[in-house]
Amino acid sequence: MSATWDTASPDGTRFVSYAETLLDVLGEHPDRPVVITADHMPVSAAELRETTIRLARSLAVRGIGPGSTVALLTGNSAEALAARHAATLAGARLVYLYDMLPPDSLAHIVHSVEPRLLLVDSVRHADMERLLSLVPASAVATLGPGPRGRDLADIIAESSRQAPEPLFMGAGPEDDWCIRHTSGTTGVPKAIQVTHGQYRSCLTNLRVDAGDPPRFLACTPLSHVAGLCADLTLLQGGAVVMQHAFEPGAVLSAIERERITHTWLLPPLLNRLLDHPALPTTDVSCVERITYGGSPAAPARLRQAEEVFGPVLHSWYGQSETLGLTEVSPEEHRVVGRHGQITVGRPMAGVELTIRDERGEPVPAGTQGEIVARSPGMMSGYWKQPELTAEVMRDGWVRTGDVGYLDESGYLFLVDRCNDMIKVAGGGIYPSEVEAVLLTHPAVAQCAVFSVPDQDATEHVHAAVVPARDHDITHDEIHAFVTARKGDQYAPTVVHLLADIPHTSVGKPDRRRLRALLS
Repeated sequence: MSATWDTASPDGTRFVSYAETLLDVLGEHPDRPVVITADHMPVSAAELRETTIRLARSLAVRGIGPGSTVALLTGNSAEALAARHAATLAGARLVYLYDMLPPDSLAHIVHSVEPRLLLVDSVRHADMERLLSLVPASAVATLGPGPRGRDLADIIAESSRQAPEPLFMGAGPEDDWCIRHTSGTTGVPKAIQVTHGQYRSCLTNLRVDAGDPPRFLACTPLSHVAGLCADLTLLQGGAVVMQHAFEPGAVLSAIERERITHTWLLPPLLNRLLDHPALPTTDVSCVERITYGGSPAAPARLRQAEEVFGPVLHSWYGQSETLGLTEVSPEEHRVVGRHGQITVGRPMAGVELTIRDERGEPVPAGTQGEIVARSPGMMSGYWKQPELTAEVMRDGWVRTGDVGYLDESGYLFLVDRCNDMIKVAGGGIYPSEVEAVLLTHPAVAQCAVFSVPDQDATEHVHAAVVPARDHDITHDEIHAFVTARKGDQYAPTVVHLLADIPHTSVGKPDRRRLRALLS
């Protein structure tokens, strides 16, 4: 089953949010389980629907609606999912306070968005203590019993005494649905505004076929791509299985036990799944789709995943500023560009892409330049940063800051971020160019390339490498391998052999942390 939206109700006057459509879907089969919690407890469609409605009404009673901000300090729970949808029903602006952000970044976000209500679940009580000096106690509520603030159960009890009223959200398509923040790995997180209309359009244009009904495993934060996948799954009449965090053994157990049809993983997490000793004895025949993206993937590892799971791999490329831009289907993983790099696909429905030079002019196919895009889920701008908005958004297009090229068939290939260029003798190089070459070496399981300046401010290429199981590799081998394929200026000056590579909270290689640890 799939859901579609109209821009107005039958009388032609009212905007309809994705959350209102979701309530209709949940009401069709009220007894079916739609959420399986991390503690293996089922939540029925009726339970999720009622909790969402009562919380939305409670928000409205507190005066929270269009123009108000609801901040979620939450993990992967049914309550957090209900709060996400309830804020949308109320027409409020939703902000996630991400796990693993440093205290100063969390403080910056709270100061900036000025939440009318902070909702906290049991996983994030420690983070709540750090924010109490910034948020009035009266503005804090907990999703379940907690050491501070009012329990959500009390709020719902209050709303249950209110006379039932139709849930017509006051927000329009141009009102803020969410402010998403970047990971902050390059400094203070940027705040990205997305409207109710933009997110609804994104869900309308994005189709994920993964079972009838689908069963999605949320083993990465709902505050990121997993939340979008959860929304799509529920709108298609499926079920979301929760895990608090990614742990490969628990993921494999859940796949077999819950007959998972779909999950979202970053390549480093997929690699950990492939390396887990329980994989050969786990029944993964139920998996119909694994969506991955967010960082480079080794072609050899993708072939290994195909051998284990079958032709189920789909790659997504996009940004917080644009949401999804391109997709690679299983059969398109054979489309490769320079140096054996796998394509990141062709545009999704409703997406337009172009490659432009430094003057903003389009370039011919095969020519490298900045990727410029417009998409159904693109941002409306940066929160309280009009200058940055004007710099990034021009004439309705988003300058992604990513470097890439399109081939004659319209397939996109990534090179790197514009501002990640390493300046070396002979020109500039991009870390992902070197990573793409390293990942073709059979002895390299994972890698991350970064620059380290010396005392004269000259940048040098460093590579952190995790050897593949039962393989040894040396600095000289890596240097010769990259030199033969890209030239000496691309070859790492220093190679760090590691057991693992640190990652950000969403699973991307943390280059800033590597630089601090290894330079």
